[in-house]
Amino acid sequence: MKFKETIENWKRVLQVARKPDKFEFTSTSKICAIGLVLIGVIGFVIFMGSVLACSFGGFCL
Repeated sequence: MKFKETIENWKRVLQVARKPDKFEFTSTSKICAIGLVLIGVIGFVIFMGSVLACSFGGFCL
């Protein structure tokens, strides 16, 4: 009866779920955008560090 239990769990989740209001949606979107930008900046800094290290005769990847 694993399948039946799974369907019941999905029903329970859908009954509790709700649509977010405008404030919740915008704040979640802002937090996600900040996270994406932060990860991009960190990746860019690491890339530029490796390029500079390689160009000055240092360790090349």
